Amino acid sequence: MPHATPDIAHHATLDARLVEAASGIKLLTLASWPSEVVGGFLADQRRGVTRMPEVAYPRHDFTAERRELAAIASEADPDHPLGQYLVESARSWDTAARLCECLGTDSATGLSIELYGHPESPLPGQGPGVRWAARKFIAVADELDRELVSPAEQWPVSATALALQLQRDLDEFFNDRVIEVVLDPGLVAKAAAGATRIRLRTGAAFTEYDRHQLREHEAFVHSITALNGGAQPVLGSLGLSSPRVTATQEGLATFAEQATGTLDIERIKRLSLRVEAVAMALDGADFIDVFRYFLDAGQAPEEGAASAQRVFRGVPVGGGAAFTKDTVYLRGLVGVHTFYRWALRTRQLRLGRWLFAGKMTLGDVQRFAPLFEAGVLLPPRWIPPWLARANGLAGMLAFSLFANRIRLQAIDDAGFLDI
Repeated sequence: MPHATPDIAHHATLDARLVEAASGIKLLTLASWPSEVVGGFLADQRRGVTRMPEVAYPRHDFTAERRELAAIASEADPDHPLGQYLVESARSWDTAARLCECLGTDSATGLSIELYGHPESPLPGQGPGVRWAARKFIAVADELDRELVSPAEQWPVSATALALQLQRDLDEFFNDRVIEVVLDPGLVAKAAAGATRIRLRTGAAFTEYDRHQLREHEAFVHSITALNGGAQPVLGSLGLSSPRVTATQEGLATFAEQATGTLDIERIKRLSLRVEAVAMALDGADFIDVFRYFLDAGQAPEEGAASAQRVFRGVPVGGGAAFTKDTVYLRGLVGVHTFYRWALRTRQLRLGRWLFAGKMTLGDVQRFAPLFEAGVLLPPRWIPPWLARANGLAGMLAFSLFANRIRLQAIDDAGFLDI
């Protein structure tokens, strides 16, 4: 263990205990519906029958794990960067455990909001709420109709073909079989990523844009941060998807799409529709209401049902409840974009590289800077190509900083005649 001073060794021991305590608290897995529930709902729909889906969640008891998490938090030094991280992580895992224990009940929504936020949560910088931003993006996407999308971008790609293409991309990047792409008939979402495996739903149809988005979002952010974090000798928990890092992780992954030109307008619309759907559910819409909302927004029944499932996983389906994770994408994107702009302005782009050394928050990477500099925390072994080309990223951010000073209202008033 590098630089194993007593305080570092102490917190490394606590971190190993944290990894063990959190290993079974797989919130997203436990909250997700079995594929046959969504399949049965769609089968009824095809027969002209609209029936509310029924989901039975097994009961879970994480009393022992929560007791251990509390002990870890009490033994960590809140004045040390590692201790601060451990305290906040232990509390986040405790909240996730409590949510797992009450899946399907009225209590789940409040715990979800505690973990992921609310549709009305403000954007970074005390900006307007996430729902406000989502509605703006939906309106823009609706104005830019599908004539903007080329026929090649609309041509469907099978899950089998996409798996082969994506596997080739990843093997070339790693120069080895580090991440395996597999087909999963039981997956409700179209795709899901772990440290060494990316799953695609068997039978799902993808587009060429999906291929690039999955590579940048799932593989080059979610998988890479898990691989890099798991290799940390002091903080192995940086390889875990702690709920407290979700906004930064999803924001970083979506920012990666933006930085590589793969964040198309339809993708932004999908993310925004989910925010609005979560808000609708909290306001009283039930599963069928939300499903129809997605259909009215242009989604196919299979996609609409999967989208509605995301909103109601782990909570009652009758209205007034929601699983709020999908509110983090836009908030996280704005936060990460702002972070990289700030890092450029303050000449601290190295923080943007260290952000890939594990799954952490934007606050973590700033607190951890002295530990990276001292060699206690290792820099990332793998970083995505767009970040490796720092000059290109800096150019994009520099232009963003400059362009944000231009008042579009003045352009509306004067036009472009003087350009």
